[in-house]
Amino acid sequence: MAVTIADITKLRKLTGAGLADCKKALEESDNNIDAAIEIIRAKGQAVAAKRSDRDASEGCVLAKYENGFAAIIALKCETDFVANNADFVKLTRDILDLAVANKCKDLEEVKALTLGGVSVAQAVVDRSGITGEKMELDGYMTIEGENVAVYDHMGKHTLATMVQLSQDNPDAAHKIAMQVAAMRPVALDEASVPQQIKDQELEVAIQKTKEEQVEKAVVAALKKAGINANLVDSDDHIESNMAKGWLTQEEADRARQIKKETAEQKAANLPEQMIQNIAQGRMAKFFKENCLAEQEFQFADSAEKVTVTQWLQQQDKDLKVLDFKRFTLRSE
Repeated sequence: MAVTIADITKLRKLTGAGLADCKKALEESDNNIDAAIEIIRAKGQAVAAKRSDRDASEGCVLAKYENGFAAIIALKCETDFVANNADFVKLTRDILDLAVANKCKDLEEVKALTLGGVSVAQAVVDRSGITGEKMELDGYMTIEGENVAVYDHMGKHTLATMVQLSQDNPDAAHKIAMQVAAMRPVALDEASVPQQIKDQELEVAIQKTKEEQVEKAVVAALKKAGINANLVDSDDHIESNMAKGWLTQEEADRARQIKKETAEQKAANLPEQMIQNIAQGRMAKFFKENCLAEQEFQFADSAEKVTVTQWLQQQDKDLKVLDFKRFTLRSE
């Protein structure tokens, strides 16, 4: 039986596959629509298995709020060519619509939903067969409740945020959602920062403080000895400056000795309380830069510098952020 344009169009509508793939599947199945669908689906499974170790770093990130439920979801692929395809974006939107309508709690619930007669998980595999790229769902986040704003950064579908405020204020919520996109907060406030992150940041702050104190002592010792610290700040620099005739071998050896002895002596005698005090100052700076409530607000109408909390209180004394979520495909 000859394959007709009408048959190809029908199969394309059912599967989303390209015209050539639909024609080939119909020919292979002797114009049997159901069999042709299975051929296309099998191709998707084969592609997914073959490319399972590939990196899906592109994709489409969307957010939606409806009936007291907001969600972000990302459908990832391998190239921006596929990510920008209208059918790919539509699939992402269809999945998100289903997730929000069903108020899914996690990604496994989303994958189990039915889309076009198959599970969402299968629909993603089927689409993989059409594009020839690895695809996977990721980044599923939710907020339940009222007064939520969602934001698709610059409408590019690569970064999305959601913000919930304590009161209904769409303009303020939209601006805070933009703040979250721009400033990448890790938590709402200091109390919300995971203890693991606090411990890691404190360890880094202590180590950096110790290194700075040792470096200051080394520079002072070199200066006292009449040696320009900038000429001997690394072994490579020392060798380079010797080759240029800016340092003699004797000066280089002396500088290395001073650096070694001073560093060892200073490291062994660092005042613990001073190190802790400086490290805590670094932690305070970390919280101010990375906690949404304390960040400098970037979208105020005036030139006055205020925190997010202060700006919200200028709008209404009881207005505050209750929750936020952020997901991006880009490394930052």
